[in-house]
Amino acid sequence: MESVLTKININTASVEELITLPGIGEKTAKKIVFYRNSNGKFQNINDLINVSGIGEKKLDKMKNYILIE
Repeated sequence: MESVLTKININTASVEELITLPGIGEKTAKKIVFYRNSNGKFQNINDLINVSGIGEKKLDKMKNYILIE
């Protein structure tokens, strides 16, 4: 697993980029992209809770590594 060197914009990140986030595997990364494509851009970090497989604990682990633009 790669380490995150820069913050990742979850509104533009590819599956490969999302996998670098703590606690995110390929399956969850694909769900994030699917959710984004189906519902539009994420308005804030907490919107990730709406993605199946992401709960409060997982969000807490990765929120310092993501940004929304």
